Amino acid sequence: MSTGLAWFLLIVAGALEITWLLAMKYSQGFTKLWPTVFVFVVGTLSFYLLSLCLKVIPVGTAYVVWTGIGAVGGALLGILVFNEPATAWRLTSIALVVAGIVGLKLTSH
Repeated sequence: MSTGLAWFLLIVAGALEITWLLAMKYSQGFTKLWPTVFVFVVGTLSFYLLSLCLKVIPVGTAYVVWTGIGAVGGALLGILVFNEPATAWRLTSIALVVAGIVGLKLTSH
């Protein structure tokens, strides 16, 4: 697998992490069948793509990027979809996570 493909798959895996997180919200504590099934199907696919990326991308970098995409995406969805507060501290914290992801991408081999 090429490095470019590995990074692409890692971004897709991170986007899927955001997707299963949103589905988890709608599963209402795993009490709704279809959102619960969706969580496990999409979550498994996200983990699988992450595992493929680990063949090329260092484990520490891949894991931080994957969880960072999920964390930033989850926080932004919380703000945009669920009307969670968008305070200056919260937005600054999200920006710091993004900076960390970018920094790891730039310093990985």
